[in-house]
Parts: sequence; C-alpha cells; structure tokens
Amino acid sequence: MKVRVGREALAEAVGWVAKGLPSRPSVPILAGMSVEAADGMLTVSGFDYESSAQVGLPADVGDDGRVLVSGRLLAGICRAMPADTVDLQAEGARVIVSSGNARFALQTLPLSEYPPLPELPAAGGVVSGEVFARSVAQVVSAAGRDDTVPVFTGVRVEIRGPVITLLATDRYRLAVRSFAWEPTDPEIEADALVPAKVLADLAKTMAGHEVTLALGSTRTGDGLIGFEGAGRRATSRLIDAEFPKVRKLIPAPAAITRTVTVGTAALIEAVKRVSLVAERTSPVRITFVDGTATLSAGNGEEAEATEPIEATLTGDPLATGFNTSYLLDALSSLGTPIAHFAFTEPTKPVNVTGLQTSDETPSDDSAYIVVPLRAAG
Repeated sequence: MKVRVGREALAEAVGWVAKGLPSRPSVPILAGMSVEAADGMLTVSGFDYESSAQVGLPADVGDDGRVLVSGRLLAGICRAMPADTVDLQAEGARVIVSSGNARFALQTLPLSEYPPLPELPAAGGVVSGEVFARSVAQVVSAAGRDDTVPVFTGVRVEIRGPVITLLATDRYRLAVRSFAWEPTDPEIEADALVPAKVLADLAKTMAGHEVTLALGSTRTGDGLIGFEGAGRRATSRLIDAEFPKVRKLIPAPAAITRTVTVGTAALIEAVKRVSLVAERTSPVRITFVDGTATLSAGNGEEAEATEPIEATLTGDPLATGFNTSYLLDALSSLGTPIAHFAFTEPTKPVNVTGLQTSDETPSDDSAYIVVPLRAAG
C-alpha cells in the first residue's frame, strides 16, 4: 500500500472512526483500524461487534493495499502531523506514516484475525441531516447513562410511514421528537432501540448532509440499524429490550392548568447562577407569578441566592423545584428563544417545549417531560 492524502481530511476521518473504538476491548484486535487504499480512495473503518464506522475519502493511490493498525494511535499521529499532506506506505510488518519532516513507523496487526464489517441493511429512506441532527439533540440528553440497565441507555426509533418519532427516558425525564422523512415504502412501520451515544455521534457528524437510514431485522438479538451520508457509513446493533410505555407521562391538553413562557437564554443563565449555592441533591426553586419567575437556591446557614426574571404566567401562581442538570438539559435541547412550561400540578410532570415567539401555540411534535422535585424551603 502506498497513498498520499490531505492531512485535515485524514485526521477528521480517522478521528471519527477512532471515537467508536473500545478503550478496553474484550479482544485486542478490536482496537485496530482498517486502512485500505484502492481506486483513488482511502477507506478507514473500525468495528467492535456492536457498532461499525467507515469513511472513504479521495486520495492519490500509488499502490493498492490494506493494513490494520492501532486506531487511537493513528488518530493521534494524524492530528499532530505538520504538513498539509500525509503519506502512508506499507513496509513489511510496518506502516510508515510521514508528513513534512515527521516520520512514524507503526507495527501492523494481523488482518486475518479482524472481523468483517457488517453489511449495511437495505435503505429505508432519506432525511435531511440538519433535521436529523436537531431532532436527535433534542432527545438524547434524556437517555440514561447506567449501562447496567441497557433499556434506558437507548433511543426508541418509531417509524410510521413518513414520520419518525424518537423517544428517550431515564425514568426521571422523557424526551419525544417527531420529524418527517422520505421512506422508500410509504406504508413502512418499524421500531428500534438504538444506543443513544451512537445516535448522538452520528447525528453530529452527518448534519448538513442527506442521511440514508437503513433498518435491518428487528427480531430478538438480530437487529441492526445503518446510516450513510457525507461519505460515511455506520451500523449499530440494536438494544434487545422492551422500551417502557412512557407516552402516558405527557400531560393531555385538557389536564393543563397553568402555562408559563419565559426567555430560554435568560432562564438558563439565571439557573446557572442561582445553582452555584445549591447543594448537590437540592432543587432550584422557582416561584411563578404573572410577570415574574423568581429562582432561589441554598439556605441561610451557608449561602443562598435569588434572582427574578421576566415571565408570563397563565393560571394561578405556583411554586415548584427542579433538579438543576435536568432543567438545564431540557432548556438546552429546545433551540428556540422562548421556553414554554405546561403544568397540571406543581408536583406532577411538566412539559417543557420551545417557541419561536411568545404568542405561538406549542406544537405536538415534541415534548420534554421533567419530574419536579419537592421545593422545600
């Protein structure tokens, strides 16, 4: 193998693939990254039996070939190269990586022991990368991070004809987002539970490009989902678990007794300031009256803080409290200038949605449900 490629494009491609490689692989060979040169393209790929990633980029190929090297080491080297181009050349059991005056010799790993990448399932349809990225960003923060309970670490993908709905929960909050796509089969119906981390990384990478979504068999233990766009393709094994029936947590419109609209950025900054004196498990308390939302935290024994900001309340005044990080995650996911809170009761789940203007009606294509904490004191 002998190939020359642009340093910036190579570093980005190798870095993206390396991000998905296991830091402590169950089998050492899975720390490797496949690098293949052929037909004017350089293709780098990685696979850990659960997820795969592959990127192809144009290159000046002198000799075709394929090698396997330490993925994280190659990523670090490519980021640090001094010149605009990088040369890779196989020499026996080593790969020489050079750029400018810098030269590295990497030991190759046995390709015969490396597992073949899974085939991408048949394409199910396409979606705007921008819409996909924004929708994923609005739900992934609600997914759990405890790997001992895998069902909560995933995002449920529900496909119903021309609409995809994403749902995520960690039992204390719930995020839902629906968006349109163009399926190859307008009558398609499918469900999948995709690891949230995989989905988040893919969405960021493919923003701005059309994304092809491919869903394989969803039989128990046999599910695979694939994504392709921007010269990249990735697959992920689905989580084999039954997602809880969480839609009942979304307050029905008839049950809403109070609503609040408030500037999203102003509320985020106020929460960050007031929470500086909040104890780890203590909520940020918010009292809503028409015209004002007053935030408070802490106690008189050590430190306390209060800050009023402008807000519009419809309904009776109320006082409630929220876990700081949950509230900030909900607000940060909105991507709109106005935050809209819909309450049934002060201690019941609250639906936080985004508005472009204060007189806009909340849409039913998204929801972020947060369970308040007892606002003692």
